[in-house]
Amino acid sequence: MANTISKYFSGIAAKRLTEVEITEISNQHEFNGISPLKDIFGSEKIKFTGKFILLNDEEDRIIEADGALTWYDARENHATRTEYRLYYTGNSVIENASVGDLVIIGKTGENSVALIIAPANSTSEKQLFWLFGLSEVGNKFIIKDLSNEKRDLGFAGNYIISSLGFEVEEDKEDLLGLILEKFGGVFPSTDTFSNFTRSTLPNISPIEDPDTALLACMQREVELFKTLEKHIVEQKLKKGFGESGNDVDDFIQFSLSVQNRRKSRAGFAFENHLAFIFGSNGVLFSNQGKTERNNKPDFIFPGIGEYRNIDFKSTLLTMLGVKTTAKDRWRQILSEADRIWPKHLITLEPAISKNQTDEMTSQKIQLVLPKELISTYNKEQQKEIINLSDFISLVLDKQQN
Repeated sequence: MANTISKYFSGIAAKRLTEVEITEISNQHEFNGISPLKDIFGSEKIKFTGKFILLNDEEDRIIEADGALTWYDARENHATRTEYRLYYTGNSVIENASVGDLVIIGKTGENSVALIIAPANSTSEKQLFWLFGLSEVGNKFIIKDLSNEKRDLGFAGNYIISSLGFEVEEDKEDLLGLILEKFGGVFPSTDTFSNFTRSTLPNISPIEDPDTALLACMQREVELFKTLEKHIVEQKLKKGFGESGNDVDDFIQFSLSVQNRRKSRAGFAFENHLAFIFGSNGVLFSNQGKTERNNKPDFIFPGIGEYRNIDFKSTLLTMLGVKTTAKDRWRQILSEADRIWPKHLITLEPAISKNQTDEMTSQKIQLVLPKELISTYNKEQQKEIINLSDFISLVLDKQQN
């Protein structure tokens, strides 16, 4: 069954924030021109629980808050006039928004709303445009009914939905028994888990179609990891935290470990499956070999020995940085291998903003994407992007010289 946007949003309204709507200038706590929202909220007064989020291309600057919104007709007692308003409780998300930012108000349940803000011209904004099928919006709300949307979100859509804090719904087979039989109730090493992941995908084609194989491996590992994680977390919740069972510090430490493991595992899985695909195609490489200043590029081709050999032609060397999430983190690879230009970067990030990809190009970074994700970029950006299959061909050509 397709995983569609309608599972998360029945309808959205989108516009640019105006000066009078920003809390620091106006204390009205209401949005203007909201009458079109009747198509989403109806005509009766209703109170919603609200999830507020201000996105940012730097992950540590994302702001989230809980609150409430009230949809009502300020002229409900008037015989002929209506004046609908959407009131929201004050919160840090609105307080830190700026004029011109994109705001999406989406109905996520019968009595729940998500209010999402993204800075103008950011990658976050471009991802929201792509996810909701928007082009440009102005200062007046435009409405999209998503209740009958049947298009599968695919890898890119699931990626963005997950980044917004929604748990991606997956129709998957019962894998827990298989996992527990193999590993018991503990996490195996990342290499072992990635090998196990591929063993459950006998039909992938790393040589004929490396792009599809990579996304299939990443998606399956997420499914398997979440299945095992859910089991381990449930067992911990039953046991309780600390000697008393309700130790807050122990709970916080456990919660942080869960979050950190999710992030680190995704990165290691990405590298593991790339290494498998490179090896399957006969590509020679070194993983995490030391270069200048003790930097450790994710991949050096054909190897770190050739890189350190000053007599080996630098034009036959290739470097690949690996970032599941690029956004502002791509600059980390700039200093990782002084002998190699341009540098290559592969990511699973859909719809990076043109500002970011233009800067990558100016810094002599060639972006590599699995083929399915390239369509989330505009036509001009796509000219500067290569897929994984093309990257493998490039490296093999150098390897044969």
